[in-house]
Amino acid sequence: MLGAVVEWTIAIGVITLSSKRNSLKLNSMRVLDQQKVNYTAHEFPNTIHSADGVADHLGLPREMVYKTLVVLPTKGKAMLVMIAGSRELNLKKLAKAVAEKKVQMAPKKEAEKLTGLQTGGISALALLHKNFPVYIDRPVLELERVLVSAGKRGVNVELPVQDLIRVAKAKAIEVT
Repeated sequence: MLGAVVEWTIAIGVITLSSKRNSLKLNSMRVLDQQKVNYTAHEFPNTIHSADGVADHLGLPREMVYKTLVVLPTKGKAMLVMIAGSRELNLKKLAKAVAEKKVQMAPKKEAEKLTGLQTGGISALALLHKNFPVYIDRPVLELERVLVSAGKRGVNVELPVQDLIRVAKAKAIEVT
């Protein structure tokens, strides 16, 4: 692309893009650019489908890499719940926190159908246009930065927690 300024720093498994990014990026990154959020894109083999696997591959603490789960209430719209890869979602805590009698995990195929994204690449940032209710596990507030999927297997973005909460319109609740 003519006139594009691209600055790349390449390390093993990590691509760091400057604030002047190229046109080869995901929608989630475009949103972050529009919101003037500084982020780092991390690439890894798309055969890694778990947040813990991403953390291990990138040499980062597991509590820093969050996964996005699709959860179904008894009635109404599915919700996105972000939790650290090292944690387990407590469906009873989630139901209570969102004032639902019962919630359940969406099966893999249903999660992919609802989001249009593959599991391992589901991202609240890539799904803003679908207006899912978004929740994030409260322990994230103890972190400065977090990694979440960019909307495609093999790509995560690292960004400040408060920017993720603001852009994704996420509500911090206790769900683990």
